[in-house]
Amino acid sequence: MDFDIKNIDLAPGGRHRMEWAAQEMPVLKGVGETFDAEKPFKDIRIAGCMHVTTETANLMVALQKGGADVVLCASNPLSTQDDVAAALVSQYEIPVYAIKGEDNETYHRHVNAILDHKPHIVMDDGADVASTLHTDRRELLPNLIGGTEETTTGVIRLRALAAQGKLEYPVMAVNDALTKHMFDNRYGTGQSTMDGIIRATNYLIAGKTFVVGGYGWCSRGVAMRARGLGANVIVTEVDSLKALEAVMDGFRVMPMMEAAKEGDIFLSATGNIHVFDLHHMQVMKDGAILANSGHFDVEINLKELAEYAGEPALVRPSVQQYTMPNGNRINILGEGRLVNLAAAEGHPASVMDMSFAGQAMAARYLLDNQETLGNEVLTVPYEVDQEIATIKLQAMGINIDTLTDRQVKYLNSWDEGTGH
Repeated sequence: MDFDIKNIDLAPGGRHRMEWAAQEMPVLKGVGETFDAEKPFKDIRIAGCMHVTTETANLMVALQKGGADVVLCASNPLSTQDDVAAALVSQYEIPVYAIKGEDNETYHRHVNAILDHKPHIVMDDGADVASTLHTDRRELLPNLIGGTEETTTGVIRLRALAAQGKLEYPVMAVNDALTKHMFDNRYGTGQSTMDGIIRATNYLIAGKTFVVGGYGWCSRGVAMRARGLGANVIVTEVDSLKALEAVMDGFRVMPMMEAAKEGDIFLSATGNIHVFDLHHMQVMKDGAILANSGHFDVEINLKELAEYAGEPALVRPSVQQYTMPNGNRINILGEGRLVNLAAAEGHPASVMDMSFAGQAMAARYLLDNQETLGNEVLTVPYEVDQEIATIKLQAMGINIDTLTDRQVKYLNSWDEGTGH
């Protein structure tokens, strides 16, 4: 079996951490048990380009139980948990190509390594596999049944590809599933981002002015958690509706150039480029902290910062400090990559439980419906979301009401109103 990981001897520790995470993933466990009994992926090759964490590892094992021939690489050079990669190779015989801190050349070599597996289904986190398939590895396209996409950034890229009429296979936008973005993006990103910032800096959040770029599901989760820790939160937006929502939620809203002068800590999670640009950083306070929770390391304009301020000093394990010509210090966390994974462990298993159950069920949906699906970005069916939520509530010991027959009749009628 071919693989490329840091150290196979790390496997026992990775196995223990996978089992620890699995305790908080009852929905995925149930999906895995169904897969084990039915073997829906027999003779199907699945290639995943995802964050190599304990939660992802449990997803790979569930797919393997379903009969899939699985291979995995990292979707971010700094998010790999090397002991987990070793456990997947050693304990489960799943080929993994991922080393924490790998350079860009190695990263792209690893992406091509999983594509050499000639997959029928690809699982993407950021659409790098899709991009590679549509450019350098087009010979593999006829073999593909479809793909899934985990994150907002990837869905944006794939929708742009589809809008140009160039998407060559159906993709399930798992990110847009209700049980993904309403929980993973908001509660997962909110908690894990604050975890990454605090681990990297050991700063007290209370009393700090915390600037959040954007007010999508990820950013609103961060804003919520920062306020909960006592920060004075400012939100910046380009969308009038989202800006209005932030105001109604009790946050200060202003243009980034104004916020740049006030903030102590800055966080972007928009999926867009240069949210924090050089002209913003030029007016920031001495000691400003900048971090990113968007998928790619493009939300902070690091290239122009380095050209302006010179090479940074590594002042803490995850903190690069740039000294501006005026003497002010700008601190970048996790090299501008996903701070929740570069400086911490990523989302808690409990929330990834729903996201990865959605991934697994979306892959089966592609397989079961391959004859009727077009080359477009598809929404996870509402029934799948409902099933995931129901299982999650049951696992949490929470019961809910059901409609009575009379209520069902009322909701399906048009002639009952006041006085009826």
